[in-house]
Formats: sequence, C-alpha cells, structure tokens
Amino acid sequence: MLKPVASREIELLANRYPVLAPLEEDIVSCVQMLKDCYCRGNKILVCGNGGSAADSLHIVGELMKSFTLKRRLPEELRQRIREECGEAAPDYIENLQRAIPALALVSETALITAYANDNAADFAIAQQVLGYGKPGDVLIAISTSGNSANVLHAARIAKVAGVKVISLTGEGGGKLGGLSDVCIAVPSCITYQIQELHLPVYHCICLALEAELFSEEE
Repeated sequence: MLKPVASREIELLANRYPVLAPLEEDIVSCVQMLKDCYCRGNKILVCGNGGSAADSLHIVGELMKSFTLKRRLPEELRQRIREECGEAAPDYIENLQRAIPALALVSETALITAYANDNAADFAIAQQVLGYGKPGDVLIAISTSGNSANVLHAARIAKVAGVKVISLTGEGGGKLGGLSDVCIAVPSCITYQIQELHLPVYHCICLALEAELFSEEE
C-alpha cells in the first residue's frame, strides 16, 4: 500500500494521459518493488538500446539525486560528516542528498566495446548484470518491441542472479514480458510512440518512488 502522496502521482499520470490509465496497477506494483529494493539496501540496474539507452540514463539521473523533493541527509550521516570533514562539513551537508542507488548499464563505453570486440556483443549487458547483480536488486529493462536480444539476455541472467525484472515495452510485452516480474506494456506498436509514452511512465515511477521514500507528507 503506497502513501497517498505517492498514489496521487500515479493518479495524476492517468489524468494527464488517459491512455495509460489501465497500467495503474502495474505501476503501483513497480513502485512497491523499487521501494522494497531500496529499503533492503539493494540497487537498481537499468538497460535499453538507442532511445531506450537514453531513457536508462534519464531514469538513473532522476533516482540518484533529488527529482522534485528535497532529500535531506539523516542526522546520523550528518553527524559522521561533521566528525570526518571538520570545517568543510557544512558544504557537504548542504550539497549532498540521499540517493536511490541506480546504475545505467549502457554507460560503460570501454567495457561494452571491449566485450563486443572480444565476445558476443549481445551479451555485454548480461555480463554487467552478472557482475553487479545481487539477490534483491531490480533490473529495469527497456525494449519497445520486448524482443531485443541483448535485453532478453540481461533479463534471463537477472533471474539467475536473483534480481527482479521490471520491463517497459510496447503493446503485448514481447518475450521480455514473459521474463518480467512486472511488465509495463504501453498501448502502441510504433517505436517512437512507445518511447513517447515510456517517458511519462518512468517520470511517474520516479516521482511516486521519491514521494514514498522521502516525502514528509503521509
């Protein structure tokens, strides 16, 4: 059960984009899964190709820093900063904020190109899931078709590693839908339209998750 302040973000998405209203239950499940991941001290991995790779970076940017809410450091951490950083402590306390740990698996250019040169390129993301993934982590896998080979490999290895899978796809979900714990399949089969709908969906997820974790409002 999400806080009302988080639920309002999901309701607002449905009001602004009525075509996405049928996805409300899946989005709630997604936010709850990501909240549980954070509360366990786990992390979020994100992947996709092309425009979906750019979306992966965008999602991580919203998670690792304040999106719309201030994320004040807890007092215990503030005190440790004071003890370790001396006169500089106020600058650290003022400028640092709580993060939702997340990694975009599309940003390791040297690793990805080396892997593509030395091994099968389609396994470069799966290799990172194998290396980074721990039980309790969550993989957000983005594929407009739901059938991108490298994303499917990553999702399969996520299951091997005990990593939950949330997918963002187009209508039907493709093969990726069957590998996912939660599949958010937006109602379009046209690539650019799917990408246009993915953005408000993941903005909503990030907003609702931030509200659930950091809002002082109930």
